[in-house]
Amino acid sequence: MRLTLPVLMVGLTGGIGAGKSAVATRLAELGAIVIDADRLAREAVATGSDGLAEVVAEFGPEVLAADGALDRAALASRVFGDDPARRRLEGIIHPRVRARTAELVAAAPPDAVVVNDVPLLVESGLNGAYELVIVVLADEDARVARLIRDRGMTPDEAAARIRAQATDEQRRAVADIVIVNDGSLEDLSRKVDEVWRERLASA
Repeated sequence: MRLTLPVLMVGLTGGIGAGKSAVATRLAELGAIVIDADRLAREAVATGSDGLAEVVAEFGPEVLAADGALDRAALASRVFGDDPARRRLEGIIHPRVRARTAELVAAAPPDAVVVNDVPLLVESGLNGAYELVIVVLADEDARVARLIRDRGMTPDEAAARIRAQATDEQRRAVADIVIVNDGSLEDLSRKVDEVWRERLASA
C-alpha cells in the first residue's frame, strides 16, 4: 500500500559501493529533502538513548565501547551472518527510524520531493511505501574496488558484504528508475540531473 502524502515520496537504494550516497548528495543539491536512514539508525542508538539501552540488554555489555558509546564493529560481528540476531537488532532500530522519518516528512513543505535513502529497502520489503523507487547499480568489480579504496576493506570482505545484500536483479524488480554508476562522478551527476528534471521536479 503506497503512502498518500502531499509530498512526493521517493525511495533511494543501492548495494554497498554502488554510489547511492553520491546520488543522495546530488539530489539534495538539486533541492530534494533527503532522509538518511543510516543516520537515523545511528541516532536511534546514540549514547544515552533508550535504543542503546535496549541493544545492550539484548546483546550484552560487550557491544559497548569504553566511553559508553555503541561499538559498531563488535555489534556487527554479533549479527553479521546470524539472521535471528539481525532481526532482533532490526526490531529495536527500525521502529525508531520509522517514527523519526514520519516526523521529518510531516515537517516537509507540501511541494517537497522527499528522498528516503534506505540501503536495505529491498531486503526490508519497503518498496511499496514510495511513489517512486530509484535504484543505483554498479558493476561488482567497481563496487569491490571502491570498498577497498574508500573503506579499507579487503577484497574478500568487500565481496562478502556485497553478497550479503540483495542482488541487482532483486533491486531492478522493484525499481521505477535505475541509475547505473559505472563511470565518473561527473557522469553520475549528469544522470541524476536528468532524473531530477524528467521525473522528480515536475511530479
